[in-house]
Amino acid sequence: MKGVLLVNLGSPDSPTPKDVKPYLDEFLMDERVIDAPKWLRTILVRGIILQTRPKKSAEAYAKIWWEEGSPLIVLSERFTNKLKQHTQMPVALGMRYGTMTIKSALQELKDKGVDDVLLVPLYPHYAMSSFETVVVKVLEDQQKFFPQMSVTTLPAFYKNPDYIQALSESIKEGLQDFDYDHILFSYHGIPERHIRKSDPTNYHCKIDGSCCKINSVAHNTCYRHQVYDTTEMVKAYLGLPEEQVSSSFQSRLAGDPWLKPYTDYEFERLAKEGKKRLAVITPAFVSDCLETLEEIAMEGKEQFLEAGGENYKHIPCMNDNDAWVQVMAKWVNEWERTGLLDVTPST
Repeated sequence: MKGVLLVNLGSPDSPTPKDVKPYLDEFLMDERVIDAPKWLRTILVRGIILQTRPKKSAEAYAKIWWEEGSPLIVLSERFTNKLKQHTQMPVALGMRYGTMTIKSALQELKDKGVDDVLLVPLYPHYAMSSFETVVVKVLEDQQKFFPQMSVTTLPAFYKNPDYIQALSESIKEGLQDFDYDHILFSYHGIPERHIRKSDPTNYHCKIDGSCCKINSVAHNTCYRHQVYDTTEMVKAYLGLPEEQVSSSFQSRLAGDPWLKPYTDYEFERLAKEGKKRLAVITPAFVSDCLETLEEIAMEGKEQFLEAGGENYKHIPCMNDNDAWVQVMAKWVNEWERTGLLDVTPST
């Protein structure tokens, strides 16, 4: 029997240091998030970061926490419940980090008789620290606890026409009644070395501004190429002027170089260059979370206005948007019928 496993990032159980600390420990100790040797990662995370970060992060979570709980969890559950209405297959939701585990989601599917699972990482783009770590963790748990199950993974869908249409229409709706003079696509940042580590050719990805434009098998796992593809396809779909659109990367850690330009620097640059009315979207996420609701919607607005901007709008993620639900339903039902997953056609 076939079933669907949706996996998103995860969340602490509450916006308190007590619950944030174990969540951050699991997240930051993931070797695909901080890809240092375990001994060094342990020193960095448990010896330094977790001494102060939980309190600060808890304060940030408290700003965006809903009465129903974590926005990311609530929105993911709403999406899951809507998807269930569009498919006959069992659908379960798990999180890569936190107490809403992948193992429990797989157990839920097993209890319903599922032995053939479609894994859907809820990330449009491939990155070690998001898409890849979900796939690795699911396969680890499947092999250890559910060896009778088979798992098929939905590929990164960053350039799928149906996804681009749903994303573009949600952006279009968010731009209604907002007289913008610039739109910033802010994507989650990753270290530059992650791009090189994910390059199967070991030579193509130079992060020099040109390699992303040269066709290569490396693009299948190149986060930078994929996010710029998404920006270009949305721009084309909506007919946005070239000079009014740019992309940037948020949420970096100190130390190693991360993908540039940095979003916080862009807020200041755009304001100082005379952009007064800024719209910001965050297409690396399908569900609003701490990074979108606090870092971009709150802190980003403050940074832009302090730098001289006058009007700022954060456009929500697709969340449980009906068009997005229907796109996912189309994919999972096609897999149920044919076993095929053609979500990344050539462009």
